[in-house]
Amino acid sequence: MNVFEGLEPASVFRFFEEICNIPHGSGNEKQLSDYLKKFAEDRGIFCIQDKWNNIIMIKEATKGYEEEEPLILQGHMDMVAVCDPDRPVDMATWPIRLEREGDWIYAQGTSLGGDDGIAVAYIMGILDAEDIAHPRLEAILTVDEERGMNGAREIDLSMLKGRRMINLDNEEEGVLLASCAGGARVVCTLPLVKEKKSGILLSIQVYGLTGGHSGVEIQKWGGNAICILARVLDDMRQKTSLEIVSVEGGEADNAIPTDAEAYFWIPEEEIANAIEVIHDSSIELKEEFRKREKNLSIVLKEESADVISCVKRPYSDKIIDFLLAMPNGIQAMSKDVEGLVESSLNLGKVHLEGKELRVTFSLRSSVNTAKEAMYEKLQSICKLAGARAEISGDYPGWEYKENSPLRDKMIRIYEEMYGKEPKIQAIHAGLECGLFSDKLPGLDCISYGPDMYHIHTIKERISIYSVQSVWKYLLEILKQK
Repeated sequence: MNVFEGLEPASVFRFFEEICNIPHGSGNEKQLSDYLKKFAEDRGIFCIQDKWNNIIMIKEATKGYEEEEPLILQGHMDMVAVCDPDRPVDMATWPIRLEREGDWIYAQGTSLGGDDGIAVAYIMGILDAEDIAHPRLEAILTVDEERGMNGAREIDLSMLKGRRMINLDNEEEGVLLASCAGGARVVCTLPLVKEKKSGILLSIQVYGLTGGHSGVEIQKWGGNAICILARVLDDMRQKTSLEIVSVEGGEADNAIPTDAEAYFWIPEEEIANAIEVIHDSSIELKEEFRKREKNLSIVLKEESADVISCVKRPYSDKIIDFLLAMPNGIQAMSKDVEGLVESSLNLGKVHLEGKELRVTFSLRSSVNTAKEAMYEKLQSICKLAGARAEISGDYPGWEYKENSPLRDKMIRIYEEMYGKEPKIQAIHAGLECGLFSDKLPGLDCISYGPDMYHIHTIKERISIYSVQSVWKYLLEILKQK
């Protein structure tokens, strides 16, 4: 049976399924971009595909709406592509395997890509229809949003007439987002020295953590698998002569790491010490995280190896010190909005390759100077360690507008449809609205979308009922003049 058989709006669910059949992790959007271009060409819809694979589609107003102000609909093509580490798949080539249970849509062993595939499906459904009343529609579908909004940064919007925009990259129905934090990616690189060793190769695996989107769920104070691994390695070096062979953890800079592992060498006579350390560390850390990370697991394994290429002991110590010294998590709460995170860092990825350790962060703040201060702190730590820090993907925050006719209209329609007021909120996560506000002076923008949970993780799910509800809401916004 088709996963979405019998569901309405049929076109939206059909397009979402087709999107899920096309691999589209960040940096791998060309195939999906080509699919969207063909979609437009087959329907005679004006379309531009730029050299970065961003897509702009324009459909003129239906009869009676020619004098209405144009409306921009916007989402991004890419997804954070992560899979179950116990059952890895090649997400650069494999489709998303969809499942449906009750009101929920999810994926088998991978992230779902509802962020932001459902936005693309909504926009396709609207543009595909011949019976939906609407003003001139200008659709913007960007690439590489999850790695620093690079598509939005590069796209040329000079041909657009609209100055009203609905961004469909929100994960909570009933909430109109009107402001967001700015952010950046920082990669810290530590040079290392290696040597050959003969002895025992062991691995430490940390897994079972909740994870989540570093902008949406960082305030839950969950564990970071890389940070926990660093603490275990610190305990291990107190009672063994370990030399690190490899360190690996995390899937994306903006996803809180759910698992991490390190391989290391020790002399054969220190095996008993290593077992004792894991036993004690596991008990202590599970107790510390008992209310936040109930499924935390820390496992020691003996691996087979002959001659091993290891990071020399002083540099192995430097790796551990480097990871322990790195800030992570919430750095400050907003002084203006109760419960809103102002500034945070997420130590999202670590990778040892050749003679370099690379540590990747996602920085977020609604205060530009605070974001700069976090970067300067990382630079200082790197300088002390003999490492370097490089910033990229820097994007601005999206400031709240006191006067927003679009927001007023969306509030009024929501009240008419649901008999209650929507929530107006700011968000700590980054949205492309700030970049578009710079490109389109006077832009009036609101972000909205259906209920999604655990985005950027293998537990990601989206509510069918909410997808349907948001669709009806969007059609009413288009219909009302």
